[in-house]
Amino acid sequence: MSIERLRYPALSGMVCAVTSAPRKPFWLLPNLLSLDAPLVAVVWLYLFAKTWGVNYHPGHEYVVLGLAVWVLYVGDRLLDTALHGDSPQWQARHHFHRRHRRKFLYGIVIAGIAALTMVLLKSPMAIYSYLIVELALVAGFFAMAVFASPGVAEIPFAKNILGGAAFAFGTAMVAHVYLYDRGIRDLLLSREFIGFALLCMLNISAIDLWEHAERSPDPEVKAADELALTLPLALLGTAAFFFAWQVQEPWQTSQQSSRPFFYAILTGAALLLMLNQTRARFSLESLRVLADLALVAPALVFFSFPGT
Repeated sequence: MSIERLRYPALSGMVCAVTSAPRKPFWLLPNLLSLDAPLVAVVWLYLFAKTWGVNYHPGHEYVVLGLAVWVLYVGDRLLDTALHGDSPQWQARHHFHRRHRRKFLYGIVIAGIAALTMVLLKSPMAIYSYLIVELALVAGFFAMAVFASPGVAEIPFAKNILGGAAFAFGTAMVAHVYLYDRGIRDLLLSREFIGFALLCMLNISAIDLWEHAERSPDPEVKAADELALTLPLALLGTAAFFFAWQVQEPWQTSQQSSRPFFYAILTGAALLLMLNQTRARFSLESLRVLADLALVAPALVFFSFPGT
């Protein structure tokens, strides 16, 4: 600690201030530990598998997905603290990862080795072609994280789009790979994947827009940020409602309808829209947790349909 104070006095003061801050509430722990994103991924993997009628879907795939998502999210947060250690955009999760950096590093190494071992030993060979696409998306995301400007006035929409696409593709591919008569192109063109990818992109962008609006004293900027989220969410919700009533895919049976899935997309969009309209009532930390819940709660709508 004394060395840090000599080399980075400003950083030392900030760290000390965080250390002396009150204990964080228990409901914030999933966000601090980066467990929120793996939970969302595992829930939606199950929804994809049920919607696409995957007859054989081994349980270890859920473990692999959860570990992989956790490794990527922790890596992203550690990278943020390493590149922009004095950024005013730091949130509680950044402070937490900074303080426990060594433990998180050990954790992602162990989790990464475990996930890779299960993929090599248990996953079908077809997964490797999907992984090429996923690795390209992840590489693009981290490249933007490294080279993007850390300016507080900017909203990284391009990075958010890549992040949402990578998250959605990585989740969906773990179910789609077990549909042996279809390939990557079918996944990329499926309405389920596109809908979920858009929902993920808007979820990530929502947090940035809320933070940007709170920092700006200009009411026109606040209004523009609200519209930038309200309009896409409304369009996504409308599209999901429309697709819920479309004719079933030729390969689907009456028990494998996409209708529950698109109602889940509609629910997620509606919940994010409600948060956007009532965000003034919540702190930014609370909004982050609620935004994650907005992607988990739609599973209740999905399971309310008979046969799911």
